Amino acid sequence: MLFTDNSKSYSPITISYQIIELKSLTRYRFRVVRQRSKAKQSIVRLVTIIFPELTSLVWSLHQKSIQALLLELPTAKDIANCHLTKLTNLLKKYSKGKYSKDKAIKIKKLAAESIGSFNRAIAFELQQTIKLIQYLDTEIKTIDQKIKEIVDEIDTPLITIPGIGYTLAAIIIAEIGNIHRFVNPAKLLAYSGLDPSVYQSGQYNASHTRMVKRGSKYLRWAILQAVKTVAMRDRTFKDYLNKKLAEGKHYFVALSHAGKKLIRVIFYLLKNNTTFVAQS
Repeated sequence: MLFTDNSKSYSPITISYQIIELKSLTRYRFRVVRQRSKAKQSIVRLVTIIFPELTSLVWSLHQKSIQALLLELPTAKDIANCHLTKLTNLLKKYSKGKYSKDKAIKIKKLAAESIGSFNRAIAFELQQTIKLIQYLDTEIKTIDQKIKEIVDEIDTPLITIPGIGYTLAAIIIAEIGNIHRFVNPAKLLAYSGLDPSVYQSGQYNASHTRMVKRGSKYLRWAILQAVKTVAMRDRTFKDYLNKKLAEGKHYFVALSHAGKKLIRVIFYLLKNNTTFVAQS
């Protein structure tokens, strides 16, 4: 095999210590965010048991004002027995004035008529889960600050792409590593798992196939998240996404096409270490 193999000789490509640190930080952040998501699902489950009617009055159970409310008054019975002035001040303080006395009256009235269960064990679990979410929020902010410091050290051109912030740029850089590992954009596209799979049988070639989803799932996620915001801020990407949608493609299929275009741009910027310039 050594005499006949035509593979290229191995040439080690170094990866900077900042990129190695970013990979550890971004994957740690991913795990913390996933843990927070599970805790938020628990909040929904617990509130459904204790005060199921609350969701009809607020746009989200995860907003700070509702977290503060349930941390102080975890059951419908507690809210119903709370003095209106205290309830109003609590909501007004943590909603920054968005929730007034009228909202407090509605919540208090609904709590008095609630069919929710007065269960002290469930109420305690709800309070502890809210505290866990608040801790994880603080942890994520701390991680984001560390990520920002390292990205500033690298001085990556990806930050110049409108719609890509420090976190997404960090994930993309960390998962790509050294851009010189990839000889062309197609290789980077394959590594991200966004290239279409191939199905062939005899004379038949399938024209509609799914993406292969090989390579880095973190890079694929970051690209698809990034292209959403890039398409909102850059005319070229917005027009390209709309063009694919006009062709009758499903939104996520059109998004993957725009993601491929973004990967080609990322490859060019990193390869040439140049800033992004919007096309007129």
